Amino acid sequence: MSKQQESLEEAHKFRYWKSQMEANGMKINAIKDAYIRRRHNGEVLFAMLEVDADTPEGDKIPPALFLKGHAASMLVCLIDKDTREKFVVLVKQRRIADGSQTFEHPAGMVDASDDPGDVAAREIGEEIGLTVTADELTKLNPRVWYPSTGTSDEGMHFFYIEKEMSRDEIMAFHLKNMGSEAEHERITSVVATIPESHKLITNVNGLLLNFLYLQHVKDYETMKLL
Repeated sequence: MSKQQESLEEAHKFRYWKSQMEANGMKINAIKDAYIRRRHNGEVLFAMLEVDADTPEGDKIPPALFLKGHAASMLVCLIDKDTREKFVVLVKQRRIADGSQTFEHPAGMVDASDDPGDVAAREIGEEIGLTVTADELTKLNPRVWYPSTGTSDEGMHFFYIEKEMSRDEIMAFHLKNMGSEAEHERITSVVATIPESHKLITNVNGLLLNFLYLQHVKDYETMKLL
């Protein structure tokens, strides 16, 4: 049986956003919801809100808010155990930004009391079919980063994982049909070198993740190729 529809006020992402606003001195006068998208189980996934709020300085803050909550994005690096060549596994799907087939690192929403690392490990399994645990992942940003502070509360957690495999094992991840019908996903996994991935990716989070990973592992030679 489906869960009863969660109200906006009950949603963890809404309550967290509101608490952060108030902690930073904002006075919220009114909130109008223009649209709410829910998961199949009734939980709030996204919401378009109009917010009437005053800043501590006495100004009105721009009112449009796309409530998304936090998300985790993961760079999965598969290393050829014979040649040491590095490959990443991307997911290809159509996105509403322009309707094109986009290439992205695996990612997923961090909801309720979920640990970002647990979400990251689960999404890697669901989106590309690689089984990993949260303790195998390395976090790349020390605190939440916000890609679009002017219009959205979305906060990003970035991770990476490295796995050594044979070339045949690596290429087994290429062009796998993934995705969830319940979430309206049509996803195909794609294997590419890091420089190739940098040409395919058009979202800022994905491009930043490439640089964060290469900087962390001190692979400056590959970074020069981006």
